[in-house]
Amino acid sequence: MKKTAIVTGASSGIGREISRVLVDMGYEVYGFGREFPEEGYEQIRTKQDPAEMIGTENGTDKQNQENGMLHRIVCDLLDTPELERQIKEIRRENEVSLLVNNAGVGYYGIHEELNVQKIQKLVRTNLEVPMVLTNLLLRDLKKYGGTVINISSVTAQLSNPHGCAYGATKAGLSSFSRSLFEEVRKYGVRVVTIQPDMTKTDLYRNADFAQGEEEDSYLLPEEIAETVRDILQMRKGVVVTEITLRPQLHRIRRK
Repeated sequence: MKKTAIVTGASSGIGREISRVLVDMGYEVYGFGREFPEEGYEQIRTKQDPAEMIGTENGTDKQNQENGMLHRIVCDLLDTPELERQIKEIRRENEVSLLVNNAGVGYYGIHEELNVQKIQKLVRTNLEVPMVLTNLLLRDLKKYGGTVINISSVTAQLSNPHGCAYGATKAGLSSFSRSLFEEVRKYGVRVVTIQPDMTKTDLYRNADFAQGEEEDSYLLPEEIAETVRDILQMRKGVVVTEITLRPQLHRIRRK
């Protein structure tokens, strides 16, 4: 049976590039996103003729790839009953051996100026959803000796003025990963945390700053995706539990 992966936040940025790499590696990828703009979806089709689209089934668009297959699933990850339903459907016909918890949201500023709704969305998206998905899939991952890859952030290791809540959620995710690995390593499950520094995505759309303009001052989504490839190509029995990626230069540009 084809290798099956679930990737959250797959419609853009890091998640889109991870999905592209996994399809290239022969995975059947179920990519979750709130919406899939045609532009973002086209960029995943690295080896795909649009004429080969094979339609829509149960609300999921499917397309054949040269080495793998991509399913795009439009789903609000904060709608837990719907998320559970989608996972149940996937598990019914697939052996899920890879979970990539990539979806994330960022709100920045002085903590007292964040409203309650933003704080709750940060906690639920960045921490609750990965824990829920891992819970739903862990029996399968144990059965197939699978892998969990959590996309955290370098902020998990640092103090984060003007990003207290965001950094706290990522620190929580990294902590969850470390403890989970100790819990499941005896079953052959790998748990890996990737902690990127500033990456050229739209994560900072809600901030008053952005990555620097010099190429050496930011990471590219493709570089995180290639790190995922490297992790999956390691010899079974070897686990790098945490990887931190940083650009050579530290530059922050005010908008």
